[in-house]
Amino acid sequence: MKIPVLSFDKASRKKPSMFIFVLLIALYIVFNVLTPIIANSEGVLQFGEQRIPLAGMAGVVSSVSYMSIVFMVIFYGKIGFYTAMFFYSIMFVRMFVEYFIKHDFSSLPGFFTSMVTFVSIIVIFLRNRKIAEYRKAEKEYYNEQQKYSQRLFKQTATALVSAIDAKDTYSHGHSVRVAEYSRMIAEAIGKSEDECEKIYFAALLHDVGKIGIPESIINKKGKLTDEEFGTIKQHPVMGNQILSSISEYPYLSIGAFFHHERYDGKGYPTRLKGEDIPEIARIISVADAYDAMTSNRSYRDAIPQQIVREEIVKGAGTQFDPELARVMQNLIDLDQDYKMKERDIEDEIPGKNEIICEKYRDIVSDGIIITPYPTRVLFRFEPLAKISGKTQAPAFIVFDSLDGRVHDDEKTIRDMNYFEYCEIHSNGRVENKGVREIKEEYTGSSGKKEPDSEGKTQKSTIYELEAVKWKDHVLIKINDGSTKKEITVALPDSSRFVYIGLTGEQCVINGVRVEKSDKMIGPDHINRIAEEISYINCPAGDIPNVQVDGNRTDATLGIPVTDGLKISFHTMSLPTARLIWHCPYISLFYSDDKKVWGSGYREYALLRLDGENMESNEAVENKLTVSRNGAFTGWDAWKKVNREGMDVSVTYSREGNVITVTTENFGILIKDTIVIPEGPKHVYTALTGDQCAITNIRITNAG
Repeated sequence: MKIPVLSFDKASRKKPSMFIFVLLIALYIVFNVLTPIIANSEGVLQFGEQRIPLAGMAGVVSSVSYMSIVFMVIFYGKIGFYTAMFFYSIMFVRMFVEYFIKHDFSSLPGFFTSMVTFVSIIVIFLRNRKIAEYRKAEKEYYNEQQKYSQRLFKQTATALVSAIDAKDTYSHGHSVRVAEYSRMIAEAIGKSEDECEKIYFAALLHDVGKIGIPESIINKKGKLTDEEFGTIKQHPVMGNQILSSISEYPYLSIGAFFHHERYDGKGYPTRLKGEDIPEIARIISVADAYDAMTSNRSYRDAIPQQIVREEIVKGAGTQFDPELARVMQNLIDLDQDYKMKERDIEDEIPGKNEIICEKYRDIVSDGIIITPYPTRVLFRFEPLAKISGKTQAPAFIVFDSLDGRVHDDEKTIRDMNYFEYCEIHSNGRVENKGVREIKEEYTGSSGKKEPDSEGKTQKSTIYELEAVKWKDHVLIKINDGSTKKEITVALPDSSRFVYIGLTGEQCVINGVRVEKSDKMIGPDHINRIAEEISYINCPAGDIPNVQVDGNRTDATLGIPVTDGLKISFHTMSLPTARLIWHCPYISLFYSDDKKVWGSGYREYALLRLDGENMESNEAVENKLTVSRNGAFTGWDAWKKVNREGMDVSVTYSREGNVITVTTENFGILIKDTIVIPEGPKHVYTALTGDQCAITNIRITNAG
């Protein structure tokens, strides 16, 4: 957002073109050469009956050359002045030769005119420089005033937001986060920098009307009554009343007034529908809902990002503008480290850097995710005090949960899909909580287990833990400086995530450092101790079946896209699947070896059966149409059908570089037209997905 000021840029006072500059130089040279010729001429000009000696016109011609010089300085600043000085230096040399060497004083009368012109152009140049300096100082002053006004506006807006947040114990930082997310959405849809600033400040002040809502209602723990909710619903109206008085920035009141409208017309306060809702408010609406779900509230903890993403998918076209909902989904997908959430600095210290454990598992660190890229964790263990008969040692919890944290109460375990695999104690004892098989090996200098069988450690120790996952197996190595242990764990499936949380008993764990390798392991890195979990042990169709345990972890080989191509298959989501996008995906791509992620890989489109389309990084035109018919009865029913299994057909039409992909599944009709402007002659399609088994794949080509 820019505060309007007077314009002092160079464009507002343009110089004449360089053609005119060259013309002035030419005029000066030509008339300067003509002046002595005409002055010495004996010719006569005839005007009617009057005869005028040609030599009398020498002064006129000389004046034109001097005027050319003056105009150069007036209109072309430094370059004009330096050009004039160059010509005058030549003139002074010529005069010196004529007067003092040749003793020719015939041009002496013109000398005084030349000097007057010379002084004039110096005065003009110095005056113009003073004016330029004044303009520069004036511009700097107004720029400083603009910056001051912007700072004042930002400080005032921030102070107002702080006053709002101070009323709501559970929304600290909410307005700033909504403003940041709104700006990210605006940038993603191509808004200008100035438009993004406007959207940022409109979002920053979207809840200003809560100043007029009683704190007893805002901070109430538990469900609001209808009357209390009616009071809450007045805050957009109050916000509009407060901000509408700022006539210079009308978009501020627009954001405050309309951000609770719904795309389907069921919002408040005016029940606007679709694109009748101002775009600023539609952007703020999805950003506001995202932050509300990913933040703690008086009646619930923050919702995991994956579930929030699913709620945004469900709300597309009803609560949210479908295009803006898609942009928000893409932002979530890019947020690999889950930075788009409420931050609690106090919780980050015990969760990650230092853990003080008195009773066993009374505090557990945030989970460290284990992937096919080896992870190394270093930390220092220190006993709290020397207590006879008490175990003082670290331990490791291996688990999965939506929020990457260990949970103990039944409700949170259910809500977070918490699953505990095992507990690993530093003395080597492993407790199986839900895995198929565990194998332990001790590989210290003696190759035998150290005598500390009870885990009674009484000294400061540096621990090193290495962990890596490949499909349904995890390998964990623990080194305390004297003993090396290797634990291989066969997981119940390949789809769940694996986290390791640090804990202990009567100890302090600090100096935690996590290092992740950028090199992925291969299938032979972990020796199998149990059979691989498979859901595709059934007859294959025209190409092998494929089981996709995680997001695009496997795919079929590329199938050449031809006009009239049809691919039919059976799909079933895996037992661990719980989200809408745990389904098959259709990839349109090129690679040298026909493999997804292969050599020379270029992806043109990625369609999910739930109707999502991931944006391509290639320069393609992508037009997606998604509609629903009466067979679609809701997302829960759709997920149920996906779990039970369904048959799907995908058809392709191709005319040159224009490819249309069409499919329908349980009431969701998807049509995507992709225009590839240039590139390889061959285009391939492959089936992939997330947590699904794709079997009985049949390929039919027209003709």
